[in-house]
Amino acid sequence: MNLKDIAKIINSNFDGKNFEITKMNTLHDATKSEISFVANSKYIKEIQTSNAGAIIVDKETKEFVPSGCVVLEVENPYLSMAILSKYFAPPIEDKMLPEPIIGEDTTISPKAEIARGAVIGKDCTIMAHVYIGANVVIGDNTIIYPSVTIYRDCKVGNNCILHANTTIGSDGFGFATNKQGEHIKIYQNGNAQIEDNVEIGSSTTIDRAVFGTTLIKYGVRIDNLVQVGHNCIIGEHSVLVAQSGISGSTTMGRNVVMGGQSATSGHLSIAPFTTMAARSGVTKSIKESGLTFAGFPLMEHRMWLKLQGKIARLVKQN
Repeated sequence: MNLKDIAKIINSNFDGKNFEITKMNTLHDATKSEISFVANSKYIKEIQTSNAGAIIVDKETKEFVPSGCVVLEVENPYLSMAILSKYFAPPIEDKMLPEPIIGEDTTISPKAEIARGAVIGKDCTIMAHVYIGANVVIGDNTIIYPSVTIYRDCKVGNNCILHANTTIGSDGFGFATNKQGEHIKIYQNGNAQIEDNVEIGSSTTIDRAVFGTTLIKYGVRIDNLVQVGHNCIIGEHSVLVAQSGISGSTTMGRNVVMGGQSATSGHLSIAPFTTMAARSGVTKSIKESGLTFAGFPLMEHRMWLKLQGKIARLVKQN
């Protein structure tokens, strides 16, 4: 889209150089042909180092936009980003894409549906009622059980197992709220990627990224009924047990273990080799590796056990 047209859509004054914007992206990753936004003053440092061609800002943050970058000033940058995201959303299915490519010795049920542009590797098994969307790439020797759905542009590696009813690449839970209390959808224009040797249980959801990629790294094991939010990164060989939930933009190091019904807040960083016992509630980043936690509020597991013991004694005394 032309920058002038974008300015009209988000109701921003525009008197700079008009050029074509190819994509929306984060401040960190945007290039000269891309547009980004700033919804919080804590990202001021990222504004100053961004290579974005244009940035949507409010009046408090516009002074930090570097020279050579076009400023689009609005009242609510987050809402403007949500409105604009619709215009950069790709079609759900694209008739202009080529026919799917299927590797040698791959077995596909006649009841499965493979969209145009998909590429499936060798020796795969695709069972009944699987849907593989446009431009999806699947590696070799991967098994996809019945009723799995993989949305467009997502990637699944080699030697993976996806169990029944799991969904890869559904939209992350993102919206902006206007003054009337209406929720405006943020179109999730990134993707989700599953690296090699990953097994995902049944009825699990891996949301696609707003921009960029939700990433499940090599060797991860995910149980049934797990939710991984948009833009998360799950480190190598991590284990997510049933009914655990990872809020958006959380990054985990390798070999993190999350017990059943444990959960994290969003935008956290979890150190490698961290273990969270069942029903743990993680609200702050964990910086030290190798520790075990429990409870809510979260505390080290030994302290949690002592606390439970003291509570039990108090109850018994009464």
